[in-house]
Amino acid sequence: MDYGIGNLRSAEKALQYVGAAARLTSDPQEARKADAVVLPGVGSFGPCARALRRSRLDVVAREFVDAQRPFLGICVGLQLLFEGSAEDPEDPGIGVLPGFVSRLPPGVKHPQMQWNQLRGVLGRPSALLASMGPEPWVYFVHSYAPPMGDEAVSTCDYGGEVVAAVERGVLWGVQFHPEKSSDAGLALLKAFTELAR
Repeated sequence: MDYGIGNLRSAEKALQYVGAAARLTSDPQEARKADAVVLPGVGSFGPCARALRRSRLDVVAREFVDAQRPFLGICVGLQLLFEGSAEDPEDPGIGVLPGFVSRLPPGVKHPQMQWNQLRGVLGRPSALLASMGPEPWVYFVHSYAPPMGDEAVSTCDYGGEVVAAVERGVLWGVQFHPEKSSDAGLALLKAFTELAR
């Protein structure tokens, strides 16, 4: 989905590299024809949420999730799946996942801008993350993260346990940037492409 925010082109290129027929679109009708949707995002929650609403792609995102069609949110694109964020409390998220995004724990540098290791949440295996191998290293750039809820399937340690990935059926979201995470990130995007077919 092209709603004018951030890392769209790099996510598109990474998906094409792993064999997806990915293309950017800002047209809700065109997006509805897709087999799967990827919602990237960088920057602040509020501007991303407002841009998504202006483009009417928020409606398409809800339709995909409600119809249980494959959907992947990346970084702020993951955060937008929740009800809102402490970063911009006046701007609602899409609200397909319960809870609110909060600031990373105190006592660590904000943003987390580094490679960090993923750890699976006990008892919650992920079909998507399994493609990356055990405890892969991935690249993060963020100051806020989603809540620890029933959908959390992976965390990282950054001043405490921080949610790094969520999954509910064919709805996935990752706080890290797979397009910047070398082989592990490409493996995730390839798995998403294959699961979406």
